[in-house]
Amino acid sequence: MRRRCVLALALALGLAAWSGPASAQGYAGAPEAPAGAGAGKGDGQPEKAKKTWGKRAEKKLGKTQTVRERSGKRLNAAYEQIQAERWDLAEAELGKLRVGSLNALERAKYHQIYALVANGKKDPAGARQHLEQALAENALSPEDHAQTRYQIAGLFLGESKWAEAVEHLNQWFAVTDNPTPAAYYILALAHYQLEDLDASRKAAEKAIEIGNPPQEGPLQLLLAIRLTNREYAEAGPVLLELVQRYPKKIYWVQLSTLYGAQGDYEKALVYLELAHLQGMLTDDEEVRRLTQLLLARDLPYPAAQLLEKALQEKQLREDANSFELLSTAWIQARDFDKALAPLEKAAELSTDGKLYIRLAQVHLQREELEQAEVALRNALEKGGLPSPGDAQLLMGIALFGQNRSHDALSWFTRAREHEQTREEAETWLKHIQQQIAASG
Repeated sequence: MRRRCVLALALALGLAAWSGPASAQGYAGAPEAPAGAGAGKGDGQPEKAKKTWGKRAEKKLGKTQTVRERSGKRLNAAYEQIQAERWDLAEAELGKLRVGSLNALERAKYHQIYALVANGKKDPAGARQHLEQALAENALSPEDHAQTRYQIAGLFLGESKWAEAVEHLNQWFAVTDNPTPAAYYILALAHYQLEDLDASRKAAEKAIEIGNPPQEGPLQLLLAIRLTNREYAEAGPVLLELVQRYPKKIYWVQLSTLYGAQGDYEKALVYLELAHLQGMLTDDEEVRRLTQLLLARDLPYPAAQLLEKALQEKQLREDANSFELLSTAWIQARDFDKALAPLEKAAELSTDGKLYIRLAQVHLQREELEQAEVALRNALEKGGLPSPGDAQLLMGIALFGQNRSHDALSWFTRAREHEQTREEAETWLKHIQQQIAASG
């Protein structure tokens, strides 16, 4: 997942400018650099560091640092084919140039345009090699040089060569006065792929700092780093920023989960309830989590209402767990009438007889002895009981309540065979035997 994210970003940020319109300068130059690449500080002049680089280049190349008319026409013809996505024709136009007779700047432009062809033909490695050859000519302007370095970094990202991408990005940062938040973001992503979480965090924080407003991607990445490092207290403010600026369901749910992980169930409930009020909770697991938080905060009635509505609207699976949860909510709300139907449904759907035991207990509490007996027989028939003695003991109690003392005796006798129910079963046996003796 991380790798797919980076690949998409490289294409969006590192290579997006490659499809722009042709330059009005008579030849197709390299793609536009990210904002800040080669930009001055407001006076329209190049950066100081780049002035030095440019002077060195001028001194070395002299009058050859121009694109001559004939070469420019060939380069422009190739670029026109690129704009129409006719890659083979563009390559044919480039093939008409005598590379050996080109000056350094023309060769640099030749390689830049050949990189566009390679990229269009889905050959990122070839595109990168041509861009590196363009740099090797040492003839590009400071702005063009920085721009090309940035594109190489994007291509390395596309090839999943994270260390090389970091190297070229750092070289680009070194000659750029005003790097963009996007540049820091892809640097952070590359470090994240290298599992250098500290470097990734610093780059992500820088992207957030200079973003106006902070963009979602760097905030997401910083959140991932905080959670990976289990820095839950530090992750909270990041999620709050995401919720405020990009109020998506995932961030509300994550914020609730984060507070729950820290034991702050009140805040966990608040943020999940806010998501629910906005109509965001539509998944089965989300509804269950909100229900469990409501029950944990001793709010069974709204929990039961939530579950009933979710079942009606088919947001919740109609399985044993759902009906059991609904019955639990009604039982906690002391509304046993409403608890019976979902509990019976849950017991029917369950793979064992445990829920029939709970159903029998509710019937016994309501003094519905015959219904309790039926539930207990279903429990024993279905099996899978952790303690069969409990069912046998309850069966004895249900039968004794129906004045069926002799039937009750046999069930209490069975219950006496289990250590967990032995003492209580013996008490009932003595009581019934005394009654029978007294009546005899």
